Amino acid sequence: MDSASVVIVIPARYGSVRLPGKPLLDLGGKPMIQRVYERAKQAKTAGKVVVATDDERIIRVVEGFGGVARMTRADHRTGTERIAEVAAHTDGKVFVNVQGDEPLLDPRAVDVAVNSLLEEPAAAIATVAVPIRTPADIMDPNVVKTVLDFEENALYFSRAPIPWVRDSAQKVHARHLKHLGLYVFEREALLEYPTLPQGELERIEQLEQLRWLENGWKIRVAEVEHDAVSVDVPEDVARVVEMLANSKQ
Repeated sequence: MDSASVVIVIPARYGSVRLPGKPLLDLGGKPMIQRVYERAKQAKTAGKVVVATDDERIIRVVEGFGGVARMTRADHRTGTERIAEVAAHTDGKVFVNVQGDEPLLDPRAVDVAVNSLLEEPAAAIATVAVPIRTPADIMDPNVVKTVLDFEENALYFSRAPIPWVRDSAQKVHARHLKHLGLYVFEREALLEYPTLPQGELERIEQLEQLRWLENGWKIRVAEVEHDAVSVDVPEDVARVVEMLANSKQ
């Protein structure tokens, strides 16, 4: 597929309970949304990169550094719904959801996810996961876990530790995967998402990807090597700035 058919969309809301104005936070001399945008552009599969926002301040900043931004409705319940609005008015066959709070995005993860979708004609959605190497992350509800079937499709996503090792007296090697919030959609599937009913599991776990599973869709999961680093709380800002300085970006 021609990369021009692949559109990366970065949802960026100005309102954040823990970090108001989060997309515009200064990270080493650049606003966070610019950091994410520039790294998304480095993906080999990227054709077009668009920021989807609900705030004029973000529009001005994105256009100020030469990026493309689209104003979207303020009442979307999820980032996926915001991206679906952009897809409805944008040419493209494949749309990529890149989280707007990951300024250290690995562009290779985008390529892995896009290629995973393209390699499986029957699939309409793909995402990525990384092996959990820190035991504490298994019990951390802020770290979303996933388990897969034999064909690398997601069986479930949860904030709980899955799989649960029942017989802890035995030496059982359980492989735990951390789900990273990067999605690739075929255009038709993405446009259908806002029409799907929200299920009980999505409401309980507060994980939007469960809407797909509850409505009978399959999600392919490709494994990547590098974990994502997101900015969720004020403490994350200093950590990311230090990492950027160490990588001289």
